[in-house]
Amino acid sequence: MAKEPKLALIPLGGLGEIGKNIMAVRFGENILVIDCGLMFPEEGMLGIDVVIPDITYLLENKDAVRGIVLTHGHEDHIGALPYVLKQLNVPIYGTRLTLGLLQGKLKEQGVAGEANLEVVKPRDTVTIGPFKVEFIRVSHSIPDAVAVAVHTPVGVIVHTGDFKIDQTPVDGEVTDFYRLAQLGERGVLVLLSDSTNVERPGYTMSERMVGATFDETFRQAKERIIIATFASNVHRLQQAITTAHRYDRKVAVIGRSMINVINIAHELGYLHIPEGTLVELEEANRLPKNKVVFLCTGSQGEPMSALTRMALGDHRQVEILPGDTIIISATPIPGNEKLVARIIDQLFKQGAHVIYEAVSGIHVSGHPSQEELKLMINLVKPRFFVPVHGEYRMLIKHAELARTMGIPAEHIFVAENGQVLEFTRRSGRIAGRVTAGRVLVDGLGVGDVGNIVLRDRRQLSQDGILIVVVTINRELGQVMAGPDIVSRGFVYVRESEQLMEEARQRVKEALEKCNDRGLSEWAAIKSQVRDVLGKFLYEKTRRRPMILPIIMEV
Repeated sequence: MAKEPKLALIPLGGLGEIGKNIMAVRFGENILVIDCGLMFPEEGMLGIDVVIPDITYLLENKDAVRGIVLTHGHEDHIGALPYVLKQLNVPIYGTRLTLGLLQGKLKEQGVAGEANLEVVKPRDTVTIGPFKVEFIRVSHSIPDAVAVAVHTPVGVIVHTGDFKIDQTPVDGEVTDFYRLAQLGERGVLVLLSDSTNVERPGYTMSERMVGATFDETFRQAKERIIIATFASNVHRLQQAITTAHRYDRKVAVIGRSMINVINIAHELGYLHIPEGTLVELEEANRLPKNKVVFLCTGSQGEPMSALTRMALGDHRQVEILPGDTIIISATPIPGNEKLVARIIDQLFKQGAHVIYEAVSGIHVSGHPSQEELKLMINLVKPRFFVPVHGEYRMLIKHAELARTMGIPAEHIFVAENGQVLEFTRRSGRIAGRVTAGRVLVDGLGVGDVGNIVLRDRRQLSQDGILIVVVTINRELGQVMAGPDIVSRGFVYVRESEQLMEEARQRVKEALEKCNDRGLSEWAAIKSQVRDVLGKFLYEKTRRRPMILPIIMEV
């Protein structure tokens, strides 16, 4: 009897975390990659700019990788591509806006020239190796989002990407329920579905709700209006611009990422801006206060963003004035709550009227709540189910939801990044694991900062550093100068002269001991100094600074 063909799904990111979504689909010697995103650093990642997935597995199987398909243009789905393309240049398939936003990123990083970008539209099917990949329209908080159905020799896989079920989307492009139901009717082997909002009961509200809230706010605002939102939420920007036009206000855009997205979306026809509505910042500042709307970045309280700089009074062109109405049209991403709260407080202090999510319908999510997740399962009727995109508890919750929908527990897989899920037409199992994890990007360095460097940074940030400099005569083994102690971030030296003097004494004694015992190895002497000084300082201060002995020889 012939061996049954096998298909492997390998999540390399996006499971057990929010962000850096990337999934590999493997059949024989062919790999198809779905999405390739980044995530922003967590609190303990000092100095790190962004986190990208570890693609060791793809590099080890470079010749098998046939292409990358993208579901939509958010950072957590396309953000790692500028780094990945340098090592893995394969064709990339995506809708027009997605590739437009990607092109902008690639240009910034100087890798736009080599990229092979293929534009697709919903309902298109492309053949990539043995895979036929079909793109299916879904709603999300960015236009041109798609789910992908991958037709393989073993069966059909449906990956929802990020989606919500919006019956009244701003651009009128409704989720393609018909196609999803058709696939379900013919039989879907595996459904991979977005778990971000699984903890919320009911339905996610339509994006149009925000338009209604904008309308009400604009009607009541007497002076300037400042709206902070995600740069990529083109529908939200569209509603802000349309409402501004309706109330005869001009719009000025502040913040580099916002300007980039508006230019790209407008150029590609995803954003309709009435003639004369957009003005430069200088002109907006000259207009009467009740004729202006500012659109800006900073809805997450990011330190360098436009809203934060305005709130702290160090924006060059815009200062907050009493009477301003400020709309923060976003929910804080988990971990950013404190930053956002601080900015809101600052804005209130400056006499502004702030409208934020906690008290109004000023933001709706782009992700599905429980009822929409159930609808997706009912439409697609998969044999096997894999929750994706979410922290571990969300994946578990989504698995429980699927069980209540009648999918047997043994057909549901809550996986971790790097686990290999292997499917035949009838069976599924977890079949081992491959390398997966995080690569940290700091400045121009990709992956050169690892756990050890982060541990050092943490220690430096908590207890500071002491540098001990000694000059020793090589022949006699005697101390010629020093020990001198330099301290940073440990104690204020001028007020701790006695402590420093004692520390110097301890180092001297340690060096004499080494000399008496005939120790001439620098490594051994340094280690001795480090131990003696570390013990002494811990007894005196209960702190453990980093100690760097430097020995010079003459």
